[in-house]
Amino acid sequence: MSKEKGDFAEKRAISFLEDRDFKIVEINFYAKKLGEIDIIATKNDVLHFFEVKSGTSYESAVENITKTKLSKLKRSILYYIQSKNIEKAFDLNAIIICDDGIFLIENITM
Repeated sequence: MSKEKGDFAEKRAISFLEDRDFKIVEINFYAKKLGEIDIIATKNDVLHFFEVKSGTSYESAVENITKTKLSKLKRSILYYIQSKNIEKAFDLNAIIICDDGIFLIENITM
């Protein structure tokens, strides 16, 4: 996926979240050598981490959330929480953007 398509998908995901009362905390947080967290937001005193994936179909986008990607995301989240000294509930979610619409998949792993 091109950088332009990825940026467009992230902008759509941010609008989607803001429309659902999420407060965006950070975008594209890069955890040293671990990877990137696309969107970090809060809602109801919970910290939500979002991986954004797009594709022509729901299935093609979801297939890009691999075990390796999930492992990097988990390590990046732990790095973020430790580096910011955060002590609150959190979860990892995915936002899928495809021709059929935008879908939120909650608690994809932990």
